[in-house]
Amino acid sequence: MADTSVKIDDITRDRLKALADAAGVSMKDYLARVAVEKEHEQLLDTATAAFRRAISAPGVLDRFDADFGGLPPAAHDTPRAA
Repeated sequence: MADTSVKIDDITRDRLKALADAAGVSMKDYLARVAVEKEHEQLLDTATAAFRRAISAPGVLDRFDADFGGLPPAAHDTPRAA
C-alpha cells in the first residue's frame, strides 16, 4: 500500500509524535493503531445502542431474569474506594 501525506498543524504533529514515541512506535504505526481503535469504538457504540434498544422492549428484562436468575449477589457489602 502506498504512503500518503496529511497536512496538520505543528502542534498536532508534535502531540502525535510524543504519543507515538511514548508507545515506542513510529507515527505511521501509531496512527494505524488509532484508526483501528476508533473503528472498534464505533462498532462498540453501535452494539451498545442495539443492546439498549433490545432490553428496552417490554418484558425483556423480566424474561431474562426468569431464564437466568437475575443479577448475582454482591461479592461483599463493603463499599470500595474509587
